[in-house]
Amino acid sequence: MSDSYEDALREHVAGFFRGHAVTAHTWESRQVARLNPAFFVMEMGPGERTSAWTYLTAGAGRGPPDGGRRLEFVLCAPEPSQRHVQLLYMTAHYHLTGEALGVGHMFAIGQPWVPGSSLDCMLVSLPYPFGPALEVFDRGEHHARLLWLMPVTSAERAFARTNGAEALEALFDANGVDYLDPARPSVVGEN
Repeated sequence: MSDSYEDALREHVAGFFRGHAVTAHTWESRQVARLNPAFFVMEMGPGERTSAWTYLTAGAGRGPPDGGRRLEFVLCAPEPSQRHVQLLYMTAHYHLTGEALGVGHMFAIGQPWVPGSSLDCMLVSLPYPFGPALEVFDRGEHHARLLWLMPVTSAERAFARTNGAEALEALFDANGVDYLDPARPSVVGEN
């Protein structure tokens, strides 16, 4: 077993995504480097587990934020892009220095998920596409929970603030939302 948290997490993720190409990425971020100089983002290409490009933080859960839990974050996308790496760096920084995130939290990302998309917020959710085999990282002294970032619209975020994240997720299920589609329509009326 690896000594470092990040290496143990990499083994957990590589085992889950066996057969997928795995690449490590960094983003120039002094803020995240101050929090954890070993932080990086893993990119898994499409394969047997999923046809999506999957991105995952490695190092956000090394130490929990004040009042928070050890979390790592997963983002799925239809195509590869450094934009996804940047968003995960931003999310890790926000989690570790701002509001400690958890299931049901939503936050604005300040611009579209990808150019031309109306999805400009993130919902922190259980990793439904992957289940508990990915969600639960527990290797001896190294442990964290891996949660899914689902891009949503501002109107969906507002709906969830009023009705709860579970009500929004029920609308996603009822509408058969394609979470990989950056052009997907909102499941609630735009404000």
